[in-house]
Amino acid sequence: MKTTLNVSLATILMALLVIVPSVTNGQNKKTVIKKYLTELTPNSVNKTLQKYRMTAIYTNRDLYGTFIDKTKVTGDYTIGLNNGFVNWNNVSISNSKNYLDDFPEGIKQEYMENITYVPSPKILDPQTFKDFPENSETVFSRNLIWDMYAIEEFAWNYTDSLELNKTYRIPKIKGKFDMADIGTYAHTEIQLCWTGISAIDNSLFAVIEFRALDNKVEITMPGVNMKGTEQYWGTVWISLKNKLIGRAVMYSGTIQELKMDGFDTKFIIKTIRELWVDKIQ
Repeated sequence: MKTTLNVSLATILMALLVIVPSVTNGQNKKTVIKKYLTELTPNSVNKTLQKYRMTAIYTNRDLYGTFIDKTKVTGDYTIGLNNGFVNWNNVSISNSKNYLDDFPEGIKQEYMENITYVPSPKILDPQTFKDFPENSETVFSRNLIWDMYAIEEFAWNYTDSLELNKTYRIPKIKGKFDMADIGTYAHTEIQLCWTGISAIDNSLFAVIEFRALDNKVEITMPGVNMKGTEQYWGTVWISLKNKLIGRAVMYSGTIQELKMDGFDTKFIIKTIRELWVDKIQ
């Protein structure tokens, strides 16, 4: 369970009963602000062996809000392997056409079992996905890889540029890039903001919020062509001790035009994605 520590002076005073009980109230405020809220020290990440579980739920509705279907994707992600490698295990996909029902047991995606790579822009190379089946459902597995890479980028690559409660715009992010062999994605802007500190399991974490609005996406896969716009936003918690990710959440909304094989009509679909990452070891 996490308990947010607001930056208000009253809350800081309460927190210091645990953190620095031996100093006066006036010193408490200055000590905490100087130690935890002045800058995010860009120490190197201690990438010891760590496992996470990512869960993503996609809910599809028509333009008027009528439910169509939903998909749940889960996977276990391990960092800290030799030479900077990471891997995925136990990736499964489950579908349901009833909004109120629980998801049935997912189908394991065997092509994702023990897929291993070093996180880098090369994960946009078609070679990364050479063993993936040729069907549109594999986009969910690709998204696991791409979403985790983005979360790690937001957590680790810009800490020396962030100031408390000030929006930071990632430079030179605007433009279109290829999504392996299935389409293109174009960011308009990505914003980051360090909003304070939080506690998870009695350890302190920096809270970094991110958002990217008005992004354009086009995908062409067997049986379907899609183009639309996406907005995504979320929060990542990074340890002040070792810079490892404690947890992360991401949300997105996509309005897309779908052209499916066998249908003359194009469909307008709204997809809401809810995603969270939790430590499991």
